[in-house]
Amino acid sequence: MNRQGTSPRVVVQAWVAAFNRADVAALTALYAEDAVNHQVPEQPVAGREAIGDRFAREFSAARMECIVENLFEDGEWAILEWRDPLGLRGCGFFRVEDGKITFQRGYWDKLSFLRQHRLPMPGE
Repeated sequence: MNRQGTSPRVVVQAWVAAFNRADVAALTALYAEDAVNHQVPEQPVAGREAIGDRFAREFSAARMECIVENLFEDGEWAILEWRDPLGLRGCGFFRVEDGKITFQRGYWDKLSFLRQHRLPMPGE
């Protein structure tokens, strides 16, 4: 648990709820000002505003849903194993300090995501 008493697990539960509502403002508010979000298939995004901008672009391109399969906590870290209704699976690692996400790394298959949502493939 961090100094503000908000555990990483609770923060990630709030993240999942906001993600499933496609609530960019609520998601953005969960990140520290200088946070980094690195979805491994993409380049890292630095800064709360840039992270919010990426979520806005992603939600405008596809309807996404995060179904929690496992959520673990260890110190300042929460580890989320997830799936979506279309069968995509992935995991995310969230470092939470003072009640805010300071670092996030996600692993998922971008090509499967693009195919499932009928989005253009790289190079198209």
